[in-house]
Amino acid sequence: MNGQQLLRNPDIEPTNEVLTEALGSAYPVYIQFIEGMKSHDIEMAWRYYNDGKAWLGKGLYKRMGVRGGQKEVTVFWLSVWDGCFKVTLYIPEKARLDALGLPLDDGIKNVISKADQMGKLKFFPVTFSLRLGELSVDVYTLANFRKMLN
Repeated sequence: MNGQQLLRNPDIEPTNEVLTEALGSAYPVYIQFIEGMKSHDIEMAWRYYNDGKAWLGKGLYKRMGVRGGQKEVTVFWLSVWDGCFKVTLYIPEKARLDALGLPLDDGIKNVISKADQMGKLKFFPVTFSLRLGELSVDVYTLANFRKMLN
């Protein structure tokens, strides 16, 4: 199910009411996902992006840097689609073998091994489409892995 990307109006912020309507039966999975990410110290920040003409959620992990300043790592991007939401993690190419060594489902490992690097960027995407009853622990495993890479 690819469906249509939602949350395209820059004037309508993704409040809980807007997300409830957009996600429908996938909204409880979204809440479970967001609460799960909070327990991993990852917070959501929503912003409208003109280049993609849509609201995207950014999963942010904040920690103290080596010099005492706060360092912010973007762990994942979240987009809302008709009946589901998609979570995309961008894994550095240099960490591909380490990612394949994680305790992940074979299907996810297959995605990681076959994912193409994004042009000149030294990252490859891993995308989860989440809907009713489909919250994989693999998304948390990869999020924890990703937040430790910077």
